[in-house]
Amino acid sequence: MNILVCDDDKEIVEAIEIYLSQEGYHILKAYDGMQALKVMEQEEVHLLIIDVMMPKLDGIRATLKIREKSSIPIIILSAKSEDVDKILGLNIGADDYVTKPFNPLELVARVKSQLRRYTQLGNMQSESQNTYQVGGLSINDDLKEVTVDGEPVKMTPIEYNILLLLVKNPGKVFSIEQIYQNIWNEEAIGADNTVAVHIRHIREKIEINPKEPRYLKVVWGVGYKIEKQ
Repeated sequence: MNILVCDDDKEIVEAIEIYLSQEGYHILKAYDGMQALKVMEQEEVHLLIIDVMMPKLDGIRATLKIREKSSIPIIILSAKSEDVDKILGLNIGADDYVTKPFNPLELVARVKSQLRRYTQLGNMQSESQNTYQVGGLSINDDLKEVTVDGEPVKMTPIEYNILLLLVKNPGKVFSIEQIYQNIWNEEAIGADNTVAVHIRHIREKIEINPKEPRYLKVVWGVGYKIEKQ
């Protein structure tokens, strides 16, 4: 699989390349957002790792442009002081973030997790259709398709998996920790912002008025649920 690594610090790019190459991935490299967009046009990319702070075109704006055409997993790299940028990145479609300085083995684990999810999302199965319906919201889990009132809704793998978890269990309230552990398969440490941003993004896609949601409800102090219709 092809992984695009984009960071203006060439040493970081080379270090990531070493670790991911050892896992059998083919690494494509870019050193600013503009280069990343050019690589995306010329090569088949299965996952993007991109830094927030870069010249010419930063990681946030590059992510926004990429999301117009692609739903590949995107992992943002950010310094500890850039919490706002991390949340903004998730809000515009990034799937995960890793804080610098990072443990290379953690990054490798996150890459594998995202690619596994993305691959599963792309697999078309020939078995009988598993369709989950709540009011006008429908998920066909065989085709990995989401529709609202018959209109298709494009989602990232993380958004899809969160929504599927909730739709499979209408009326059941899931805490932030439960959602994180189910979707990310790891302990929910500092997961509040990550989950909240993805929930907000899902609402923007499936709700006519996200501020007065019909489907995805918050239960204050407890968590989130899909309302039974």
